[in-house]
Amino acid sequence: MKREQLRHPFEPIVFKDTQTLVLGSFPSIQSFQKSFYYAHPSNQFWKILSSLTGYPANTRDQRLWLLKESKLGLWDIIRSCSRENSLDSSLKEEEVNDISSLLERYPSIKKIAFTGRKAQTLFEKHYDSLKIERVYLPSPSSAYAKMTIKEKAAAYREKLNIGIELR
Repeated sequence: MKREQLRHPFEPIVFKDTQTLVLGSFPSIQSFQKSFYYAHPSNQFWKILSSLTGYPANTRDQRLWLLKESKLGLWDIIRSCSRENSLDSSLKEEEVNDISSLLERYPSIKKIAFTGRKAQTLFEKHYDSLKIERVYLPSPSSAYAKMTIKEKAAAYREKLNIGIELR
């Protein structure tokens, strides 16, 4: 498959009272097609957040409302890259987004939560000097099968400090 250079297609989702920025690597091919974060049907991100908060996350508007109510923001560390597929391991020639400027514009953000090692590694390479709390979340990709969705949700609840107890 031919490697193509791509530019990140969406703006960050951040509100004036966002407290935690959830930082991924780069949108999947399906996210590009659906023009929204974590849009691949087998990605567990929205299912996890919905289960933790009790808020529905089936539509774009519901997902935005869930983020706002939970004081979460979304963005990706990579501004542009080349890739062959949606796997993080396929991402090459990465240019990073300006995380410092975003944090300056939104001083309410006190924590960054990474949804993958690629995002964490690139952040530490380019922004290690930033003084902000950082936590690692298990990948919401269904390809990350070392943990069940219930175990992932427990880690998200603990590290994001949101949500209700799972039954």
